[in-house]
Amino acid sequence: MTTYDTRENLSDLTATADGVRRSVESVIEGKPEAVRLALTVLLAEGHLLIEDVPGVGKTMLAKALARSVDCSVRRIQFTPDLLPSDITGVSVYDQDRREFEFKPGAIFAQVVIGDEINRASPKTQSALLESMEERQVTVDGHTYPLPAPFMVVATQNPVEMEGTYPLPEAQRDRFMARLSIGYPSTAAELEMLDVHGGTSPLEDLRPVAHADDVAKLIAAVRGVHVSDAVKRYAVELVSATRNHPELRLGASPRATLQLLRAARAAAALAGRDFTLPDDVQFLALPVLAHRLLPTPQAQLNRRTAEHVVYDIVQRTPLPDATPGWGGAQAQVQARGY
Repeated sequence: MTTYDTRENLSDLTATADGVRRSVESVIEGKPEAVRLALTVLLAEGHLLIEDVPGVGKTMLAKALARSVDCSVRRIQFTPDLLPSDITGVSVYDQDRREFEFKPGAIFAQVVIGDEINRASPKTQSALLESMEERQVTVDGHTYPLPAPFMVVATQNPVEMEGTYPLPEAQRDRFMARLSIGYPSTAAELEMLDVHGGTSPLEDLRPVAHADDVAKLIAAVRGVHVSDAVKRYAVELVSATRNHPELRLGASPRATLQLLRAARAAAALAGRDFTLPDDVQFLALPVLAHRLLPTPQAQLNRRTAEHVVYDIVQRTPLPDATPGWGGAQAQVQARGY
């Protein structure tokens, strides 16, 4: 595995990430936070769940990210009649060769766009579990590796809308982060009408990075340092969800691992080769909230998982007085960040 130890090397690689970010932002008007989070998840080797009402650009964001990188892309439109084999693939008997031949499904791509994932049945949704966790697909006893890098970008409508099925807990836990795009500002919507009123903005979008560039960025993210103090802070945040009186399901150890991976990617995008507690704090809401289940009493009080995560972040002290964080502070001052 290649690692990047110097600030100069990391700066060169993050210039590529900035190019991807600008490319996506040329399509998604006025939503820099959503674009940055999507890029963070890509570099952290995670999967992204985009949840919002129809028409705000969920699929547009997924397509813009995919088209900005020169890699294989497949789109799956999730419908009630979609079968698991449509996603994973199927073994077909070849009469001439007298043997079964595997026909890969739509999951065999580097960027997989799952549109309206919660309109398919839970059985079909579960077909993604192995591929998202282990980067492989098993069909009829044979295991087939998926290409690298590999990312699933799924969109879903709010569960209150007609014709939707809630994602199983195991499925939600495999998404590193969830984001909501929200309605654009008045200025952004006017800009959208002027620039994109006649043609689709995706038509002029060209790749600004190759799959090899993304692989190098991912390698750089893996080499970002995480101090013991930052690790402890992440564990404290996640542990607090497991004992909170307003939650009947807290975050899993997988959530802790993905929170730190996302923090590494956020640090790399900021040009740092080490993480700060702020990286973890900033990502706590998008990484943790979709994994949590409030109690019935909390729901009656209109308390959502987002409210609980916000309270936990507010009540958990930052490790600003620990030796590990003090060392990170010294690095910030010495390197001029």
